[in-house]
Amino acid sequence: MHVLVLGGTTEARRLAESLAEALPAGARVTSSLAGRVASPKLPPGEVRVGGFGGADGLAEWLRTHRVDALIDATHPFAGTISFHAASAAAAAHVPLLALRRPGWVPVDGDRWHPVGSLDEAAAALPGLGRRVFLTTGRMGLAAFAGLDSLWFLMRSVDAPDGSHPARMEVLLDRGPFTLDGERDLIRRHRLDVLVTKDSGGDATAPKLAAAREAGIPVVVVRRPPVPEGVPVVGTPELAVDWLAGLRR
Repeated sequence: MHVLVLGGTTEARRLAESLAEALPAGARVTSSLAGRVASPKLPPGEVRVGGFGGADGLAEWLRTHRVDALIDATHPFAGTISFHAASAAAAAHVPLLALRRPGWVPVDGDRWHPVGSLDEAAAALPGLGRRVFLTTGRMGLAAFAGLDSLWFLMRSVDAPDGSHPARMEVLLDRGPFTLDGERDLIRRHRLDVLVTKDSGGDATAPKLAAAREAGIPVVVVRRPPVPEGVPVVGTPELAVDWLAGLRR
């Protein structure tokens, strides 16, 4: 059996670790990473880095490498690859599963402002605050480039390039983050609004609790949908169960 995991997330790495133990001897697990992070944490098993050349290229890779199952465990906001995976799996007649960590849910005290895109997030900011904690990653900063009256603390794993806000400090850091650490950032930089994507998971969730305690608004970019017809599970353990069902 050969399983291809479209990865780059904590869940994808945990899945590769689980499959290394659960699959029988001789089975192969290949994890594919997009290559956007300079020094990613590599999962066990075979690893490939880089794109496939669109849906057609991925379909050809599935056929050439005799892939028996495809698991899309990419980031919830990596929408393009998810649709390529759905198209390629259908063309190559390979079973496809999407592994998506559950999204965040607001609780009492949260001041969330859901939006559909980074552009909508940028449009909402002038009425919400002046010192912005921007945690949407280094891609898409151009959406905030025209907000010259606002100051941004932008946190990401790698340094940004391209168009970005004129008044911006960059903080290079990788989660998981702690509640005390997020409290300190908000207090030290006098942040009064948070912008984040609904990535879900525990590694970056403390910023939401810190914002709630500080009483500051949170602009939350909603995640894109999974392609229609693709089954979805929320944990690596359930993905392993899905594979076991294919082998029966």
